[in-house]
Amino acid sequence: MCADSPNAQPENLSESDHAAPIVEDAKPKESDHRNRPKSEAFLAFMKTGWGGDDLPAPELSDDAPYAQERRRKLGHQFLGKRLVIPAGPLKVRSNDTDYRFRPHSAFAHLTGLGVEAQPDSVLVLNPREGDEHDAVLYVKPNAGRDSEEFFTDSRYGEFWVGRRPTLAEVAAFSGIETRDIANLRADLLDNLGSLGPKVNGEDGPTKLDILTIAADPTVSELVAQLRAAAGFTEKAADGDLTRAASELRLVKDAREIEHLQAAVDSTIDGFAAVIRELPRAVSHPGARGERVVETTFDAHARLVGNTVGYETIAAAGPNATTLHWIDSTGAVKDGELLLLDAGVEDNSLYTADITRTLPISGKFTELQRRVYQAVYDACQAAFAAAQVGNKFVDVHNAAMEVIAARLQEWGLLPEGITAEISLDEEKGQHHRRWMVHGTSHHLGLDVHDCAHARNELYKEGILEPGMVFTIEPGLYFKQ
Repeated sequence: MCADSPNAQPENLSESDHAAPIVEDAKPKESDHRNRPKSEAFLAFMKTGWGGDDLPAPELSDDAPYAQERRRKLGHQFLGKRLVIPAGPLKVRSNDTDYRFRPHSAFAHLTGLGVEAQPDSVLVLNPREGDEHDAVLYVKPNAGRDSEEFFTDSRYGEFWVGRRPTLAEVAAFSGIETRDIANLRADLLDNLGSLGPKVNGEDGPTKLDILTIAADPTVSELVAQLRAAAGFTEKAADGDLTRAASELRLVKDAREIEHLQAAVDSTIDGFAAVIRELPRAVSHPGARGERVVETTFDAHARLVGNTVGYETIAAAGPNATTLHWIDSTGAVKDGELLLLDAGVEDNSLYTADITRTLPISGKFTELQRRVYQAVYDACQAAFAAAQVGNKFVDVHNAAMEVIAARLQEWGLLPEGITAEISLDEEKGQHHRRWMVHGTSHHLGLDVHDCAHARNELYKEGILEPGMVFTIEPGLYFKQ
């Protein structure tokens, strides 16, 4: 074939580049101390006599049509490009034990798979003639019960980790064509570096390139190797894909808002559970009442959803002025305040984020009430600024005007510094000593969602219907 043939393959790719699987089966190491039978008689016996599960075929997920539209929007930003979005691998917690798996948020957003997502899965969007992409989902299939993987592989074998879906079941639930992950390498290579499909608005096809999101080091390395072998010398614009996938979540669709509302409702119930347990937190014999708060909320999150959306901040007394206090080693005492910053992550993987400061005894002191009222007033000012057409940063600025004014009123700003001077971003900001963080952040699949979005679309972005963000000013008087 000539080099410009649309079906030509780069000559410097070996046969192994076409066929090698992306996920290798687990192999015993020399230091493997596990005491498992290895006799041929045992291996043969273990491959027989297992019953089937006879489960009904899954129905198409309610999230599937929304995810399809998200893929369409992302694909339109990368016409003629092959897009690779990994779910990510299992992550080691300690030695040979892994953390509970959670897919990369871009993968969850574009597939509609929440807790159903499988580790090592990869979503690929293949360009076709015109302005569309075809989606293919690559998944490590479950091994048959007549295979050794079934009972020897502690990472993927169903004897160890429970039932895993078949490729057909993943396809039926997600609405996406699903293939064995072992085909990923060859499929990514297909036509790479050759003339790709003709894109709308162009005179002719260009060389087919490939982009990925850095969610799985193995996949990133594979893509880099294939690009180099296909003759690409310039660096891939992977950052553009990461940014675009993040910006795609700035405006939530109707299904995302449903998931977020469910997470918020569950979180409110979790806060109520914590309040009921405050007497037990106060009387904790080990003076670790914060652990009572933390475990009460975390247990609630596991019972009603997937887990917490981030490590629960249960900060009482002096610990409440440490912004991300997650040790939960302190006492909960009557007369002091408890700052609870927590959120339930729903099974869809969307999370809430609620922060409240509670009087542990049930009633504020006069001084506590004054500070609480100032923060509440700042919060209300921010809510009033959260209007379509305003900038995202306007919400923060509205809260800061209240905070600066109260600090001036209380005589806490430096001598000669008024609230007006302090609000000057270049010469002031003295009031930020008592609130160094921002007032708001976007919320969604990540507690700090859309973090890779450009500043002009995030901080300086115009507020639109469907945007979801927190409003949480504060005052922290730290010794």
